[in-house]
Amino acid sequence: MIGKPSPTAPFVRKHMLPAEVPPARASGAPKWLRENLFSSWANTALTLFGVFILYLLVSHFAPWFLHGVWQADSLAQCRQIIAERWGEGASGACWAVIRARWTQFLFGFYPSQLYWRPVLAFVLMFVAIAPVLFTQLPRKMLWFTLAYPLVAIWLLWGGSIWPVAMIAVGFALGALAYRLLALRSSLLASLAAIAVPLLFWSFLTGPIDSVLTSVVPLAIQPVPSREFGGFLLAIVLGLGGIAMSLPLGIVLALGRQSDMFLIKTFSVMFIEFIRGVPLIALLFVASLLLNYFLPPGTNFDIILRVMILVTLFSAAYIAEVIRGGLAALPRGQYEAADALGLDYWKAQRLIILPQALKISIPGIVSTFIGMFKDTTLVTFVGLFEPLKSIPDTIRADFAWKGVYWEPFVFVGAIFFLFNFGMSRYSMYLERKLKRDYR
Repeated sequence: MIGKPSPTAPFVRKHMLPAEVPPARASGAPKWLRENLFSSWANTALTLFGVFILYLLVSHFAPWFLHGVWQADSLAQCRQIIAERWGEGASGACWAVIRARWTQFLFGFYPSQLYWRPVLAFVLMFVAIAPVLFTQLPRKMLWFTLAYPLVAIWLLWGGSIWPVAMIAVGFALGALAYRLLALRSSLLASLAAIAVPLLFWSFLTGPIDSVLTSVVPLAIQPVPSREFGGFLLAIVLGLGGIAMSLPLGIVLALGRQSDMFLIKTFSVMFIEFIRGVPLIALLFVASLLLNYFLPPGTNFDIILRVMILVTLFSAAYIAEVIRGGLAALPRGQYEAADALGLDYWKAQRLIILPQALKISIPGIVSTFIGMFKDTTLVTFVGLFEPLKSIPDTIRADFAWKGVYWEPFVFVGAIFFLFNFGMSRYSMYLERKLKRDYR
């Protein structure tokens, strides 16, 4: 009957929970502050302590930054301007040294009339790495990515274009040999892809280069390696080492996982030796001892020597990072590749390595960041890196003698921008590939 109370109503009312005040709802900044900074008494105490430490740091260093001078011709003039503006005893940064010598921080002793060449190489670098970093771009851009290292070498060092062209021809012959033999044997094709370029460069490059140089002398002004310096040198060593150490690290990781005794033994010995020796020791080998093992009169470029040793050092660490990614894969992935009838190289290329590299992204990027920062160690082998050698050269000028912290702050900020960019891209790549299992 309509309006008649249900016979179960007293039972429901008896067992209902008592009415409570609804929870306070918060969103936005108050919710974030409550959950992350003031969620408990310990968290609140740590938050207040952190704010106090931050206040001490800001109150101590803020006047030095705020009293900085950008327009001056010497350190003495900087100090005079600070005293006139803020009173005697005031402290401030002399940023005028950065304004006066910023080209030296960026290019070292590269000829000023040729600054357009490293600037053009730097701009083209972003065009080259764009299709590698962002898959939405046309895949045909990868052809320029492959050609960019040779273009950059010619722009930065100058000279005749034909030696660079011969390098490209050698790689093209190696790729052609691989494609012709790939259907017969993957191992034979890989050996041919290595042997053919080496033979071409050893026996044919010189005569062909001489003929082409005499017939069509295409050349730009050469720049020796001793004039490189600053961030130009750091970027050349860092990017060159990154580009070469990743494939070498993959090969070493696969070699350490191999069932072939000699390959595994060589890979283990190489990785453990490199990881057990400081980088500075390898740099001294590249600078001093390597000449004793070369034929008399051999001129081995110092930047090339350092880049080779930096690449080997980084490749050993990348190999261990990738080996961890390979070990993290379930055994079923290898069994699935065998069930599909794939040979070793196809299984690695299509199934194993893509998953292992996704797992290894944080470690690989961390190794790259460490290697880029370690380029400052080349100061010990006579190269003018931006952190110590260039500031020492600037302080040799009497006008800037006594400038100390300003170059460190400027160089540190530039290094932070590069490394922070790599770190953020690593996080973006992890989110895009969804490397964790969900």
